[in-house]
Amino acid sequence: MRGDLWPRSLQRIPGGVNSPVRSFTAVGGTPVFMARGSGPFVWDVDGQCYVDLCLSWGALPLGHAHPDVVAAVCRAAEMGTTFGTATEGEVELAELVSSAMPSVEMLRLCSSGTEAVMSAIRLARAFTGRSKILKFAGGYHGHADSLLVQAGSGALTGGVPSSPGVTRAVSGDTLVCPYNDLDAVEEICAAWGTDIAAIIVEPVAANMGLVAPVPGFLQALRRVVDRVGALLIFDEVITGFRLGWGGAQAMFDVRADLTCLGKVLGGGMPLAGYGGRTDIMRQVAPSGPVYQAGTLSGNPVAVAAGLATLRLLQRPGVYVDLAARTVALSREWQSAADRAGISCSVVHTASLLTPFFRAEAPTSLGEVLQSDVKAYAAFFHAMLARGVYLPPAQFEVGFMSLSHGPEEIASVAAAAEGAFACLRDGGQ
Repeated sequence: MRGDLWPRSLQRIPGGVNSPVRSFTAVGGTPVFMARGSGPFVWDVDGQCYVDLCLSWGALPLGHAHPDVVAAVCRAAEMGTTFGTATEGEVELAELVSSAMPSVEMLRLCSSGTEAVMSAIRLARAFTGRSKILKFAGGYHGHADSLLVQAGSGALTGGVPSSPGVTRAVSGDTLVCPYNDLDAVEEICAAWGTDIAAIIVEPVAANMGLVAPVPGFLQALRRVVDRVGALLIFDEVITGFRLGWGGAQAMFDVRADLTCLGKVLGGGMPLAGYGGRTDIMRQVAPSGPVYQAGTLSGNPVAVAAGLATLRLLQRPGVYVDLAARTVALSREWQSAADRAGISCSVVHTASLLTPFFRAEAPTSLGEVLQSDVKAYAAFFHAMLARGVYLPPAQFEVGFMSLSHGPEEIASVAAAAEGAFACLRDGGQ
């Protein structure tokens, strides 16, 4: 790795990175500086090639630099990179999202998942006239103050469950339950039901590693909010257009009142959105009193990338193909771990996967935290040395794309075989 980049980065960027999850804090060593990507591959600044299973944290289901997406971005940029006005593309994207997710009757675009969730929370509070939000331990919903309470993703992998600078007054309006624990939800709602504006959940938890909902959990949340008069917010920043064309709501047949989207929505460009029932969304300014705005919201270049990506994902059989590739790789990893005698449970849903270094798949943050993080760190570096780039933390999720073909799957499987053997033998 070019020796000058990391010292220069540490001098001018806090911690050397512009998002904590990019650091190697959880696995040790120095972050890799990437220079370019194509299909399933990325190349670092020294020209080393890696099969990428991070994929910009899930934003690239088509792989890097898909020609149709690149062409759409170039056409849009040639027409102007930003106008600060309404554009036709925004309307087309809102219509396309609504056709995929019927619960999203109206959509407001913004620039990041954090902004989408923050805005949805504000809207839920205004619509219900209530103040409290119920979230789940290990669920990460961006870095808005009220949601940095027992958070996942970088807040978890960095060993900081919340953050200084978040006041008690703000955090006091956030209630927390263990994920998949319906009894705890019922208990909190019995105590605070008339004060709860919304329950927010990652329908498939993907910021403490991949943790699937137990059967009936999401459906029960729908019944609970209906009973207490709260709203159900699905944070589908990761799962939206990842699990399937209709996201987690289609997979589990649960209709949310508000939905937060990001990552895939922008096709690799900074774009996010929140949407839901018309009566709720019409409370957003200028049609209602709930204020939210952004100069680059609905940026035409980002919208063009998102439209191109979603139109490709709309093709028949795409998600079946993605899931089949993920299953194939997960089985190879599990078999390699078993042959090496390594305690590892490879969890997968649709095109998401996580190798947890524990005997069984976890169902909650408490079980996730029982994973052997040192074993994951060793596995990460062994895979990196074999040309595979994984998320640099046990508590993050890996992703597959349509660009990962049989050759790439075989290559990653062979790398895993060697990496697990190294763990068994205590080497690298």
